[in-house]
Amino acid sequence: MATIDETAPVTVRLSTVIDAPLTTVWDLHTDIAAWPTWNADVDRAEVNGPLRPGSSFTWRTHGLDITSTVHELVPGERIVWGGPAGGITGMHVWTFEQSGDHVIVRTEESWSGTSVEAAADRLGKALHQSLENWLSSLKARAEHTA
Repeated sequence: MATIDETAPVTVRLSTVIDAPLTTVWDLHTDIAAWPTWNADVDRAEVNGPLRPGSSFTWRTHGLDITSTVHELVPGERIVWGGPAGGITGMHVWTFEQSGDHVIVRTEESWSGTSVEAAADRLGKALHQSLENWLSSLKARAEHTA
């Protein structure tokens, strides 16, 4: 099972509870090309083929052009991706768990690299804010859709 880099200078773990069906939340989150329609932090996103382990997608957020590779995909439960961008090597784990009428979404991300070591505090705060925004945007869209 793929995980974040626990030794990275920056790691962030967050979660939220979404009042929507698991299929709604999962479908929104894994329709990568549609991210810019509900996540204001994503300027563009494009998937290069079917979403599966080994496939990649390119996207732009916070001025960074990123190519992420899918490392693991368990439909309706878990997706892990990672890759380099701007001197940062990121690894991102998302899990989805049905709990009654709600879905618990957990996200963990690590950033490593020399540029991260030089500014770990600032970059850690930026990543934390970015993931908070992502989760609140996913929650708002999923609950509106449901």
